[in-house]
Amino acid sequence: MNAQVPSFAILGIDAVPVAVEVDSVEANTIDTPAWTVVGLGDAAIRESRERVKAALKNSGFKTGQRRVTVNLAPADLRKEGTHLDLPIALGVLRSTGWLEAGTRGHIGAIGELGLDGGIRGVPGALPMAIAARDAGLDGLLVPAANAGEAAHVEAIPIYPVERLVEAVTFLRGELDIAPHQPAPHKDGEGLHVRAPDFHDVRGQEGAKRALEVAAAGGHNIMMIGPPGSGKTMLAKRLPSILPEMTFEEAIETTKIYSIAGHLGGRTGLVRRRPFRSPHHTASHVALVGGGIIPKPGEVSLSHHGVLFLDELPEFSRQVLEVLRQPLEDGVVHISRAQVSLSFPAQFILCAAMNPCPCGYFGHPEKQCICNPVQIQRYTGKISGPLLDRIDIHIEVPAVKIEELRARPSGETSASIRERVAAARARQTERFAGRRGLHCNAQMTRRDLDDLCPLGAEAGQLLEAAMKARNLSARAFDRILKVARTIADLADSPTIGPEHISEAVQYRTLDRG
Repeated sequence: MNAQVPSFAILGIDAVPVAVEVDSVEANTIDTPAWTVVGLGDAAIRESRERVKAALKNSGFKTGQRRVTVNLAPADLRKEGTHLDLPIALGVLRSTGWLEAGTRGHIGAIGELGLDGGIRGVPGALPMAIAARDAGLDGLLVPAANAGEAAHVEAIPIYPVERLVEAVTFLRGELDIAPHQPAPHKDGEGLHVRAPDFHDVRGQEGAKRALEVAAAGGHNIMMIGPPGSGKTMLAKRLPSILPEMTFEEAIETTKIYSIAGHLGGRTGLVRRRPFRSPHHTASHVALVGGGIIPKPGEVSLSHHGVLFLDELPEFSRQVLEVLRQPLEDGVVHISRAQVSLSFPAQFILCAAMNPCPCGYFGHPEKQCICNPVQIQRYTGKISGPLLDRIDIHIEVPAVKIEELRARPSGETSASIRERVAAARARQTERFAGRRGLHCNAQMTRRDLDDLCPLGAEAGQLLEAAMKARNLSARAFDRILKVARTIADLADSPTIGPEHISEAVQYRTLDRG
């Protein structure tokens, strides 16, 4: 007897429908009992037969000696993961007469089975719930551990189940399960009260101002300073001054974390801006993603948040160069023999580095032991094209002892965030009708021509700075974008000379 159960496979950050087809017949003296799974499944799917057989037996469903064939259609699409255990088990029960099809309507299923018949959580529940809604299903059976994230998808009932018996009795109509309701969202929910706060930072007012500009316009930023000057401390506080995530941003970010299996114990959406800080020994695959079936890397896990690269010159040249394309396009394209996928990667790059190998070049009190060739070789690890994609470079000098002993007196992250949110609101209004534009850092050359006209005095100042420092055309665009953000923070409709002057000062490495 043939049976079919709707399910899904993950492709990139989205899910596609998969029909789990099961055909089973009683084994006779000629046909020995066997269990075959076809349809380009990975090792976890091929091993599902042992989990499903044990779960069926320990849940009280006796299927006898049978030849079972499971086909995962479309058969030419590679599939991976354990979420197909539950639909395979339901397909076997339908093919053997334990469960009639269509009793509760056209309902899909996902979930990993334990040997005792329990249903465990799986990665990717949120995108699979979206795919179920788009496919027009009447509902989706999900593990209870995944119900919180899946229920945020509107217009499709999400039925949480903890055991195989529970799923079967529900589909038979013998048990009622109320659709899971997502927890209501509260304003400010993504702004954790215990998050690192700028109020804790002593001194470094120039660096704080630069980070405020970076947050307001979505600009990439690099901090250069000696060890112990507070670069990491400042970077960890950058997410605290970013605006709260919108519902759409939270959905997109949660999809990425769900597919990567990084939701942990969360039952709802990711509401806080991500902050990712990979070690300098990370490979280029770990950074941008990859694998036989590509998975998102650190740049995608930083989507709508911050990617912090500490000790930037210590990263390998190959790793740094793969950042160029996602920094420019806001997306990562990964091509393999079997599939080509794209992962979103719109993040703020926050990098930190020492001015030289020993870290004390230019230090007012400590002696630098590096010679000019060593310093040139050290800073030369960062290529010009990559450097051009970083809008703001600032010096973070050593903090004076008087500032360390003083009580914290700086602004809180909340007050800075208010200015940042106001500047972002002005940008949203300016970009109305321009698809794909959300902040100043995303403007193209044409957008700059249309939205960032310069007066005579501001234009002359920028031209003089370009000639004096021999800056590239990309650096010209970066200065103009940063100046537009500084003007937004000042609530100025036009870019003035004072905005250009401050933006030019944020090109420290262009001064050598």
